[in-house]
Amino acid sequence: MKRLRLSSFALLVALVALLSPFAGAQVSQWQQIAIPPLPAFQPQEPKRIQLPNGMVIFLQEDHELPLIDGVLRIRGGSRSEPASKTGLVDLYGEVWRTGGTKTQTGDQLDDFLEIRAAKVETNGLDDSTTLAWSCLKGDFDNVFKVVTELLREPEFRADKLDLAQKEYFDAISRRNDDPGEIASRESEFLAYGRTNPYAREAEYATIAAVTRQDLIDWHKRYVQPNNIILGVVGDFDSAQMESRLREAFGGWPKGPAADKPEIKFDPAKPGYYLVSKEDVNQSSVRMVELGTTRDNPDYYAIQVFNEAFGGGFSSRLFRSVRTAKGLAYGVGGGIGTAYDHSGITRLSVGTKSASTVEAIQAIYDEIDALPKNPLTADEIKQAKDSILNSFVFNFDSPDKVLRERMAYEFYGYPADFLEKFRAGVEKVTPADAARVAAKYLHKDKLAVLVVGNAAEFGKPLTELGAVTNVDITIPPPPGQQAEPAAKPGASNPEGMALAEKVVAAMGGETKLQSVKSFRAKVSLTSTGEAPTPMEATVVFPDHMRVNVQTPQGTFALVVSPDAGFIEAIGVGAREMQPGRKNEMLAQIKRDPIYLGQHVHDPAFVFAAAGSEKIGDIEATIVDISGPGVTMRWFVDPQSGRILRETYQAADQGGPFQGQTDFKNWETQDGLTLAKVHQNKHNGEDSSVTETTSLEINPAVDAKTFEKPAGTKESE
Repeated sequence: MKRLRLSSFALLVALVALLSPFAGAQVSQWQQIAIPPLPAFQPQEPKRIQLPNGMVIFLQEDHELPLIDGVLRIRGGSRSEPASKTGLVDLYGEVWRTGGTKTQTGDQLDDFLEIRAAKVETNGLDDSTTLAWSCLKGDFDNVFKVVTELLREPEFRADKLDLAQKEYFDAISRRNDDPGEIASRESEFLAYGRTNPYAREAEYATIAAVTRQDLIDWHKRYVQPNNIILGVVGDFDSAQMESRLREAFGGWPKGPAADKPEIKFDPAKPGYYLVSKEDVNQSSVRMVELGTTRDNPDYYAIQVFNEAFGGGFSSRLFRSVRTAKGLAYGVGGGIGTAYDHSGITRLSVGTKSASTVEAIQAIYDEIDALPKNPLTADEIKQAKDSILNSFVFNFDSPDKVLRERMAYEFYGYPADFLEKFRAGVEKVTPADAARVAAKYLHKDKLAVLVVGNAAEFGKPLTELGAVTNVDITIPPPPGQQAEPAAKPGASNPEGMALAEKVVAAMGGETKLQSVKSFRAKVSLTSTGEAPTPMEATVVFPDHMRVNVQTPQGTFALVVSPDAGFIEAIGVGAREMQPGRKNEMLAQIKRDPIYLGQHVHDPAFVFAAAGSEKIGDIEATIVDISGPGVTMRWFVDPQSGRILRETYQAADQGGPFQGQTDFKNWETQDGLTLAKVHQNKHNGEDSSVTETTSLEINPAVDAKTFEKPAGTKESE
């Protein structure tokens, strides 16, 4: 064995000596390796057919797998819906499929398609709606029959519209949970204008306004053969498929053409806009202005500039702002383009709160540097190589080419636009990139949006200029009014006097300040149900655990600044939806003990706002606002007891107006609190909670609020 190792080593030395001259040559000459030009790009062109009624059909054969897929793109989308019914096309796109046909419900269609491993889907977009399918070749006739029935005889069943509206309500209630989503939405408002159809948001009122008849009318108005482009790709013979489609659609009479709406773009003034979000430790920044269209002759130069300046890990922004300066988690962007309207020029950066202003300034510095330090020939070459080398993978299958060809047909672009793209990119020079940067990227025209916690910014945003605060409050559903309608600006003497009286009635400020936590056993009786035992442990200001006993076992709802999860004891835990977590944290902030502790906190406002009769008592209304809380007390001016509280909250069904009446006041350990809470949900009785035992400042193990290992993501 020893001799073998020596022999192997000797052989290795000999090989190294033998090959070293060649290795040296390779090291010194690899830069001279000739890279052959990219082969010609010749995508498989689909066959185009136009029926006498105006329907355009594209057929793309692909015999690799026994599948046939298709999509109908129909002119007319959300940009054409009335502003008062924003969200109509989204609901239409959902209920078109789930509502089924005149002969089968959507649920029956689900079963029919599932056993065939097929799918049929509908969707609503800005400028169009789509009906798509995918199936095995042998099931084409059966699945295509479903497609034609949905196209010609949809039912839009009312129960499915109601379900879709409730789902939309839930989405609206959670739309302020994610900072990135807020930044994207609000930056579109800045770039296009808040009422622009490409930016406007559906609200509870606009969704509630949509009726089944609206969906029927939309379908009749826009689903006409001359508004449709149909693409089919898969394992078929084009002649036979053409005959089949002519048979299905050739006799369909032409209808009214979809008009392209006149859309006004009203971008915000350049400046700084802040969405205050106190529950984050990093900032999401968007710097926006109007861009241009893809049929602009500068489109190719714009694409190359974008890739070199802000397109990836090798871009100038990434190398400077993230790598060299360490000011960003991610940074990038460029000049925006779209098919038939101006895109959004957008530069984005995510950074820790303390470096928010520095990160913005770093992007400014890179824009300022472009005239004197334009993108180099090497940067342009690398960007072009990146675009061209990845280009083919964007269109490496017949279905991708088909979708692109359909888009050109839809927007009126030349059929060879795709083939011209590579040649256009290859011709871009550093001078072209410098020219489009100067023409379309304007530092002084950017509206800069910051979503973050201003209290943690290392430097105030006002160092850059005047700041406009952006209100992202979600308007309440129809017939409901947020409580209070507007936050009072400051406490008034009457409001403070009443708040101090409430504190005295509860046991005095010293006693309230001594309460750091409590544990309460509670019986919850929902309307029409048996009582449910619960135990709530609260540690002020932001920890809560509620153990709920059910016939199926005990589960816990736990929230803290770092976690929110639902745990089935002995089974496992799942992440809590952000909306539910926020609502549980809000419950802590609404607790009378917590509010009593902050009566003299300057961050809280207690303002008297009239009176209202509750039973035989003329209660005085006190509007309360502070960090994380906006609500209303109805106070007995004689005793100082809170008779009622109202507040805006949200659950899985969307936002609701909450009301709690306080009954059966008892004193324990120097604290006087209501044992019984009678709760209403949008004016209707919902539940009664009764405290059966209360422990003040119990010993609380920190592990009570720890998220278990292996907690699953929320559904």
